[in-house]
Amino acid sequence: MLSPSRTVEELKALRELTGDANGAQRVAFTEKWLAARAFLKDKLDALGIPYEMDPAGNLWATLKGKSDTTLVIGGHLDSVPNGGWLDGCLNVLAGLEVLRDIQSRGTPDITLKLVDWADEEGARFGRSLYGSSAFSGYFDVETMRKLKDRDGVPLEDALQNVGITLSDAPKAKEGQQNIAAYLELHIEQGPVLEGMGLPLGAVLGTVGVERHTITFKGQAAHSGSTPMNVRKDAFLAAGKMSQEIYEIAARHNGVCTIGSCTTKPGIVTSVVEECTITLDQRHLDAEHLAAMWQEAQDAARRFAEEGNVEVEFGYLWNIEPILFHPDLIDACAQAIQETAGVVHRLPSGPLHDAAEVARAGIPTVMLFVQSLRGISHNKIEDTLEEHIEMSVTALGKLTDQVIGWVLNHAEGRGPSDQCDAGRPASTTSGQDRAESL
Repeated sequence: MLSPSRTVEELKALRELTGDANGAQRVAFTEKWLAARAFLKDKLDALGIPYEMDPAGNLWATLKGKSDTTLVIGGHLDSVPNGGWLDGCLNVLAGLEVLRDIQSRGTPDITLKLVDWADEEGARFGRSLYGSSAFSGYFDVETMRKLKDRDGVPLEDALQNVGITLSDAPKAKEGQQNIAAYLELHIEQGPVLEGMGLPLGAVLGTVGVERHTITFKGQAAHSGSTPMNVRKDAFLAAGKMSQEIYEIAARHNGVCTIGSCTTKPGIVTSVVEECTITLDQRHLDAEHLAAMWQEAQDAARRFAEEGNVEVEFGYLWNIEPILFHPDLIDACAQAIQETAGVVHRLPSGPLHDAAEVARAGIPTVMLFVQSLRGISHNKIEDTLEEHIEMSVTALGKLTDQVIGWVLNHAEGRGPSDQCDAGRPASTTSGQDRAESL
């Protein structure tokens, strides 16, 4: 029988094991992360559910069913430094409870798997969705090989220390075989559900992201002897971008962030010769996202011309908007309706492993539970215990519904045969969904 209160108690136990006064410390490939994994393995051993680590370091637990056709419930145990007690691990421990419940009823009609994705956060090496991207096939070993943490430790060495070989990571894609659907529960990490007074939400998809650098190049000059009207101040042009990105975001109902600003020579007695800012833009609609980036470039060129400086653009990373499977969104909404009496559908601003699974063509959906104050990646991250329990109940109901959906609609079909999973958001449907915010 499903016991949502047990999930709450296990979350608290994991917090005690892997956290401190500053928050969660389950950074991927560290001792605390290994301790979290050992905690999960102990729970699986007690149930007699076997598990194995794939070539990328993802941990898979398998509850064998009458059919090899598989439904996966996923999450991640890793955290950011000084993170919250729920981000990622709620997904895994709620999924564990669902497996317990289904196991108690006898052999299920299909196989169920619980996956703990390795390094969802990217907190240590700056590359989010490491394990799930290896699974999806959107993974380049040579790019990964260049990554180092702040202490200069290469990702490849950190992986080797926990028994993972980087060059083998792409083999994780072989794990897609027989998977018919994927479910993920997560805290919202934002203020929408709390603002609406709702405990749970059905997630439409994950927004697309464009990340770039914008570098303005002017001329260093003495800050005391150079008149204001003849300066080639790179920071002047960069500073104008701060207000501009808010206007771009407003025009498109998206979000834009300048996350960092670096100046050279970086001394108080010199006009700024070079200024580099990083730009993060997000939208659920691919065309709006492309327009936002184009408008940012146009504005940067305009500000550079006004300031008599030059501008260059650098690519950091991007991912297209990913819409989840409409049938599974409906199933999720129904499970929430049955659990909470009211449901809201919303997009996810943060990225999640679910996006990579959907990119692989596997029908996917996410379930959100309200975050207090909309805060995450912080030790004050929290969700009401009654809402946590409701989310576990809803995940259980969703799992039962999707098992039925798989049996009726997806039995024996591979990911390439599934429709509407992980497709880029179109202009019309994406905008309509974005307006649900």
